Amino acid sequence: MARANCTDMTISDKRLRRHLLTAVLIKLLVLAVLWWLFIQDFHVSVDSNAVGNRFGVPTSAQGASK
Repeated sequence: MARANCTDMTISDKRLRRHLLTAVLIKLLVLAVLWWLFIQDFHVSVDSNAVGNRFGVPTSAQGASK
């Protein structure tokens, strides 16, 4: 199997590469805008006792020896 070089690319190959790159960039831009609109200010607090109870793991006081 011969491997194609960038110099062996036809006009349609270059056009396809440009369209794919454009599509990926547009998708990244859309993801960034969606993150900025909906997720940026969303903060989740984690309660270690609640997580421990959920998974059935006993939690001890912070700094206590085992």
